This record gives sequence, structure tokens and C-alpha cells, in this order.
Amino acid sequence: MRIEEKERGLLSGLRVLDLADEKAGFCSKLLADMGARVIKIEKPGGDPSRNIGPFSEGSLKSKTSLSFFYNNTNKLGITLDIEQREGKSLFLRLVKETDVIVETFPPGYLEQIDLDFKVLKKTNPEIILVSVTGFGQTGPRRDDKSCDLVASAYGGQMYVSGSPSRPPLKAFGEQSCFAASLFAATGVLLALRKRAKTGEGKHIDISLQESVTATLEHVMVRYFSERVLPRRQGSLHWNDVFTVLPCKDGFIHLTLFQQWETLIEWMDSEGMAEDLKDEKWLNEDYRQANVAHVIKILSRWTKTHQVNELFEQGQLMRFPWAPVQSPGEVLRSPQLKERNFFVDLNHPEMGSVLKCPGVPYRFSRGLIPKKKSAPSTGADNEMIYKNELGISEEELSRLISKHII
Repeated sequence: MRIEEKERGLLSGLRVLDLADEKAGFCSKLLADMGARVIKIEKPGGDPSRNIGPFSEGSLKSKTSLSFFYNNTNKLGITLDIEQREGKSLFLRLVKETDVIVETFPPGYLEQIDLDFKVLKKTNPEIILVSVTGFGQTGPRRDDKSCDLVASAYGGQMYVSGSPSRPPLKAFGEQSCFAASLFAATGVLLALRKRAKTGEGKHIDISLQESVTATLEHVMVRYFSERVLPRRQGSLHWNDVFTVLPCKDGFIHLTLFQQWETLIEWMDSEGMAEDLKDEKWLNEDYRQANVAHVIKILSRWTKTHQVNELFEQGQLMRFPWAPVQSPGEVLRSPQLKERNFFVDLNHPEMGSVLKCPGVPYRFSRGLIPKKKSAPSTGADNEMIYKNELGISEEELSRLISKHII
């Protein structure tokens, strides 16, 4: 029995089983945000990712992981031990009515418990299995442990991040996992399109390392074409076009050479252009070769202004400048407020309302379902097992007592 969605979305009707940890929880969240019916499956007692911070201040960590809360909005939640025989049987019953499975187990694990793609395909020939791991399903590193930090380092991202005078830095947050999740969600949409033509499912193999390396844009391109190994440049853009400079009350991201004469005229009107008025600086190659001096003079000037003052004036002059905003400033952004980007969600275990980012896309008609909170452990057990699989109350109690559910 299939329960229809009350609120239609772009992926309404798509059924997803989520067996993923933090490496791909964002993938299934993206699908859920677009209207897919996603069921988060946890082992009895709860998923370990519920213990990953950050946590809400003054609350029990095991129940109020804000990371888990964010990555599992719009999902249903059940508990199931797929390693036990009866648990595996229940899982395969769910697979029969499923389109996509997202998992992050070590390579070979599903084969060990007789739930690999070959088995799943026999149960449902149209199933799409997405496997997100540190290094992929093949290769000499496939069995190595990984995480966001490892992927950032081993994928080449960390080497080019940070100041040239300091050790490499990792990008803030779980960027490796988010990149892998985005590629995984894209892979799902492509596999669905292919399935519509062939009627066959696919196994999608996503590597955190490859996902990171694929996002290095100019780094790999320059290495392949010019054999140039980019170096760390702090806040200075790789081609010296943009940088971040200090102001009275914060920092601003600005262009160094665009509309040069207009910029120097502005600085000179305040008596702060110094030697940048000299004719030699009109030569773009000369400016590029002496970018450190340009930054030094510009920094002295920006420190005499407030961030928004430079931003607003720069916008009037069509300079692509922007304030470097703190999370609090982003939350208060009039632009995001006008577009209703942030949404309020009830946190049932905390008894409070949390503000969360919404979806970063808009459509001409309302095709995005309203957000709902991440499920508590086993929140939808009765609905899924009793209403959809037809399991009796007595049988459900027995399965719970045996820690299968």
C-alpha cells in the first residue's frame, strides 16, 4: 500500500530509502526537499550520526544534534536492523516499492549481508542504489577509512587553502560530504532519466575524494594545461583579481584592477591614492606584477571606511564588491528575509523552534513542499510497518522485543 503525498513536489512519487550517515545524509535531504518520500532507516536505538555536533546548548547530545536535525528534515524515520534475517526480509519488502536507496557502508558490506546491488536488483529491477564512500568501490584505497577532513586533504583541496606562510587549512564545515551529496543527488536524477527510457536501475558509485578533486576548478586545469602548481594565497584570488581587505567594522571582498581609473579617482578624491596615481600603474601587467603594493595601499584606504559604505558606493559604480558577512548578519539579511529563505521548524525533542536554511531555488509555481522537522528515532514505525507492510500490533511488539525494529 502506497501512501500519497499531501503536498506535491518536483519529485513527488519518488520513494527513497536512506541508509546514509553524515557522508550522504544531505543527498537524501535534497531529494526530500524536492518532494521525494524519503524514509530514514536507523538501527534500533538510533543512528550514530545523532551524536555528531554541533549540539543545542544545554540539551542531551544524543537527542539534539543540530547536524542530524538539518540533514534529515522532510524525512520519515523508522528503525530496522538489516543484519538480522527478519530485518533483512522486511527491508527487501520495502525495496519492492522503492525507487532509490542511498547508503554509505564500507565497500563490500552489503555483499557480506546479502543485500548488494545484484540482490536488490532481483527484488526490484528498477532500483537505483547510490553508494557514497571515502574512496569509491574500487581501487587500492577502497577499504581505507575516510571523513571530511581526509577527503579535503587527499582530494587536493586543503593544499591550496590558507595563507602561503602557514600550513594548509581545511575549508569550514563538511564541504567534502556536501560536494559528494550534490554529485550523488545529480547522479540520481540522471539515473532516473535513463531508467525512464530503459526500465533498468543503476548502481551509482560516489567517492568523497573524487568529489573534492572535481571541485578544484582552476587548480587541476592549470596543472594539466600549464604544469603550474597553484600556491596558497590566503584571501587573494588565484589570478589576483579579487581579495578581502579590512575596514573599520569588518571586511570587504573587492576587485583589485577592474575599472582601475575610476577606483584611483575615488581614492584620490580622499587623498589616499598615494603613488597609484603614477602613469606606470595604468599598465595592467605592471599592476599584476606588483599586486602586493596595490593591496598595501588599498588596505590603508579601506581601513578608513565602514564595510557598507564601500559596498553601497561600489554597487553604484557597478563594482562587484560585497561585505564579508558573519552568520548572524546573513541571518538578518533583508534580501534573504524578503525571499523567505530561512524557515522556522519545530524541534519536538527540544520543545523549541529552530531557524533553518530553505531551498536555494525558486519555481514559477509552488512545487516545493513545506519543510518538516527531522524525525525522532523510529517516529514512523507504526505507520510504515502496520499501515504499509500490514504487520500486526502483536508482530510489531515481537520484532521490537528482538531488537529487529
